[in-house]
Amino acid sequence: MILDIYKDALEYSAKDWMKLVVLGVICFFSFLFLPVFLITGYNYRVVDTAVHGIINGRDPLPEFDDLISMFVDGVKVVIVQIAYMIVPFIIFMIFALIAGQVDGTLSSVLMLIGCLITFVIFVVAELMIQMGICHMAYNDGAFSKAFAVSEIKEVIDEIGWFECIITLIGLIIITLVISVVVTALIGIIFTAFGISGAVLGADPSGIFVLGAFINSAVAMFIVGPYLSIFNSRSIGLLYTMQI
Repeated sequence: MILDIYKDALEYSAKDWMKLVVLGVICFFSFLFLPVFLITGYNYRVVDTAVHGIINGRDPLPEFDDLISMFVDGVKVVIVQIAYMIVPFIIFMIFALIAGQVDGTLSSVLMLIGCLITFVIFVVAELMIQMGICHMAYNDGAFSKAFAVSEIKEVIDEIGWFECIITLIGLIIITLVISVVVTALIGIIFTAFGISGAVLGADPSGIFVLGAFINSAVAMFIVGPYLSIFNSRSIGLLYTMQI
């Protein structure tokens, strides 16, 4: 089932390349801060489509319409992410403060224990974030449903904690592999052009600069948006496994 989710999400994310470019343009202006909420809002729409769909369905990519609504959804998603991550942050800070009051081996042991506990809680918080956003989307955007902890836990219990964690690990691996492979391929191509130019007596610096520019452009306007949609779609479909 997990492999079916990945397959669906990989194909779904490539349905409309122009929308990837539009999302990439929004990402380009994310340094202005406000566009960040449009990005998270669009990914929320992808999740919303997924939780109301089925694996290998014919769902289209969401449109870039009603930007105010998309912006508001993005704000809600960011609030959910921050709220859940406050818990592991506070726990880590407590252990750090306590460890700072003692010396030697005890300080190191306390920090090690703190890091382990923080990591476990971080994983739980991340699952709660992802399933919380899906639960909000499934319940017609009801913000309170993102914090309905008992309901969200029931969802994760029904899907299976192991399946959820494995799915998230798989998403991380796939994201890294695609990013590295695309970057490496473009780098190899332009390196080969640069070496060939140097052999022929030409200055290869311009080719290398062009290669770096194209690599950055592809990552910003295609690969980044593609992987963003891929991850959102996968999480949304994971949520449907308990319905």
